[in-house]
Amino acid sequence: MKPLTETIKNIFEPFAFGVCDRLGEYMNIPGAHIRIFFIYASFITLGSPLIFYLILAFIHDLRKIMKGNRGSVWDM
Repeated sequence: MKPLTETIKNIFEPFAFGVCDRLGEYMNIPGAHIRIFFIYASFITLGSPLIFYLILAFIHDLRKIMKGNRGSVWDM
């Protein structure tokens, strides 16, 4: 039987924006460490890193949309 934390992770993982993983790849740090930082920082500062996280998620989705819609010059 899976532990409770693993079950919760499997439920919420598809809905995550991938911000922590993307930031971790950019800075060469594991995404789990960045997630823990966001959680602790949110408790200490009463949720203000959540605004930063949502801005990064918006930028990440915007870049994904921009890259996905580009076509080749030769596509007609």
